[in-house]
Amino acid sequence: MATAAPVNDDMWTPGRIEARIVRYADLMPCYNAFIDTRTPGSEKKENFTIIGPGVSENPDQHVHIAEAHGFNIGGARQPPGCVNSQHSHETAEIFVVHSGDWQINIGEHGDDAHIVIHPGDVISVPTGLFRGFTNVGDDTGFLWVVLGEDDPGRVLWAPYVFDMAQQHGLVLLENGSLIDTVAGQQLPADVSPMPRTSPEQVAAMALPTIEQLEATVWRAAKVEGAGRRALMGPDAPLHAANGICMQRIDLAPGSSDQCEAPAAPRVLFVHEGNVDFSWALGTTTLGKGDTITVPIGLPHFLMTDEGATIYHVGA
Repeated sequence: MATAAPVNDDMWTPGRIEARIVRYADLMPCYNAFIDTRTPGSEKKENFTIIGPGVSENPDQHVHIAEAHGFNIGGARQPPGCVNSQHSHETAEIFVVHSGDWQINIGEHGDDAHIVIHPGDVISVPTGLFRGFTNVGDDTGFLWVVLGEDDPGRVLWAPYVFDMAQQHGLVLLENGSLIDTVAGQQLPADVSPMPRTSPEQVAAMALPTIEQLEATVWRAAKVEGAGRRALMGPDAPLHAANGICMQRIDLAPGSSDQCEAPAAPRVLFVHEGNVDFSWALGTTTLGKGDTITVPIGLPHFLMTDEGATIYHVGA
């Protein structure tokens, strides 16, 4: 992971800072990122890799910022009723609900436990269990997602996902690549298809109770007043694998927050309001849904006229 180095303020021109911002309006989706992309009920989901390579199975997935941070940032946008199929991750998976109401479905078929999360809520889903998620709201919803490590590994799909994908001409290879036979792609001779998830792998997955699942959620409804709140990390209410730390910053109208120079990668996500990000050479405004990766060693201020909510991942 990158560490602090002396900062030459003259190098961080407005143009260079803008290159470290991914605007919500500029997000480039992938509609066929995963093996379940044609499964009925899942075909309208959009996947985003905002920082880092993520876990997409499509090599054409656009990566907005490739710089290694020690974690990945992604996103999922789905219309009402759209389903993300049951899967497991090798590293941490954390959802920040930006918009919509979402049901997290646990178990091989997604029917062992359910929990619903709402705008501003955060869930740190443990490794070693099958999870999926459905937009159960009335409007299109967006999840901002943190994945652990620079290389978050590959997705392990529930067995039924392989069966349904095959019906729609999609084959996942052992190297993690996706082959679309409907589009005329041929299976390579030198790479075998990914084996269907075995009964032993399924049996090894955890099945938390509703109470255990609720303990992985931080509820935005409990927020009262402005301030910084530690959500994840040492002495915080949530735990995540891979040492990920997260704060929520609530700024009152007309207030500012002076931020020390980060000694390690730091990413900010604007959930509500508009925020002026100010540093020695300028100021730029971040809007709802925007993501910025702050240069290591750069002091900065956050200011708002109307009030804002920001999620902060990293140092």
